[in-house]
Amino acid sequence: MNNEIDIQIRVPNQTRYLSLIGSIGEDLAAHLQEYEGDREALAYHLNLVLTEAMVNAIRHANANDPQEEVVIRITISDNELVMLVFDHGQGFDIGAIPDPTALDAGLLDEHGRGLFIMRSLMDSVHYRKVDGGNVLELRKKL
Repeated sequence: MNNEIDIQIRVPNQTRYLSLIGSIGEDLAAHLQEYEGDREALAYHLNLVLTEAMVNAIRHANANDPQEEVVIRITISDNELVMLVFDHGQGFDIGAIPDPTALDAGLLDEHGRGLFIMRSLMDSVHYRKVDGGNVLELRKKL
């Protein structure tokens, strides 16, 4: 039996929608029938990861342009959750982002921790070019 869920959300490029997107992440955790782990922790992690991904897309990729939008696609299968966040920016080299826990990175810097958080909470994080922009791919095994 295939219990796959596929959701696509188009969000205006505005930070006022961050809590809405975060709450969608939380609600997903409650509906994962096969998940046997800590649902409250997963809900918090999905909220945080989706919020961080949205902030990066809005501020960095789409340069706070209110005419842009962020597209989020969430696919849930029996054993994996995949979240794709599409932007229209120039893109960046994900491997060039410094680890904020490194001694010379500046732990007190106000920026640069979002990607670290996403990598810490998800099983894989990739960023690549696609037609018309870029996609941040976040995967979590269930």
